[in-house]
Amino acid sequence: MKPRSTRNSLLILGCLVLVLTAIWVVRNDKPELQPDFDTANCWTGAGVNQIPVDEQGLQIRYGRNLIENTAYYLGPRGTVAKISNGMNCQNCHLEAGTKPWGNNYGAVASTYPKFRERSGTIETIEKRVNDCLERSLNGKPLENNSREMQAIVAYIRWLGEGIPKGTKPKGSGIMQLPFLPRAADPGKGKVVYTTQCEKCHGRNGEGQANADAKGYTYPPLWGNNSYNNGAGLYRISRFAGYVKNNMPNPVNYHTPQLTDAEAWDVAAFVNSQPRPSKDLGKDWPDISKKPFDHPFGPYTDGKDELQHKYGPWK
Repeated sequence: MKPRSTRNSLLILGCLVLVLTAIWVVRNDKPELQPDFDTANCWTGAGVNQIPVDEQGLQIRYGRNLIENTAYYLGPRGTVAKISNGMNCQNCHLEAGTKPWGNNYGAVASTYPKFRERSGTIETIEKRVNDCLERSLNGKPLENNSREMQAIVAYIRWLGEGIPKGTKPKGSGIMQLPFLPRAADPGKGKVVYTTQCEKCHGRNGEGQANADAKGYTYPPLWGNNSYNNGAGLYRISRFAGYVKNNMPNPVNYHTPQLTDAEAWDVAAFVNSQPRPSKDLGKDWPDISKKPFDHPFGPYTDGKDELQHKYGPWK
């Protein structure tokens, strides 16, 4: 017969094993926790393989192809028309307008038609598409009833299926970054551009043409073939939010490489470079509604164009 002390020790050891086993079972029975920044928290557009295989799907697929390869169809050597600067819509609306915080189309179908202060009118999706053609692609508009316009609109509406009318899913468009306590600095931005952007977009912002020279693998960021001064990305808050979550490619919002300050400064540098001009005389008919960083006066707040463009803003 074992001594009482030995029996007690074995009993305690056995209880301890049971407790540890129970703890292990409970811990491993719980579902694995997901980080707060999981992709499921942000809208991501449907992929090309999800496009239906029917007549409507053919139109949707053509619309996506136009977004991805705009220059092939509508560029300076376009097979359909020669109405744009050689950039593709996808150069600004990443992954054919499906990438979270990649200037995507997530909220377009759910919010248009809508009143826009820039034009002072109620705008349709067709008007919004032509704005991009005339501003970001420094080109000419498509006819609303053209095959190409109808295909682009069909694709954008298909991407927005299931999003309740009047809502904007998280991750749609471009993220607004917190303001800096100082003005954005083009000089500091040049350093960021040289170290982070120049290898793809070129020393002089000229971009890199693709193999057939009908478009750009990496788009020009300034110069004659870039977006004009009426484009959305010419507002540095838009450019800063865009590069923060997407550049250098293939960065995404999970793993940004630029600090907020670097994003603001490189936006200031890029948008201080020469580019095509557009007549903006009809923009912002109510000047009190101009965005804080719209860089062209007149204004109602007494601040000048330099502060509106670079800040600091409150």
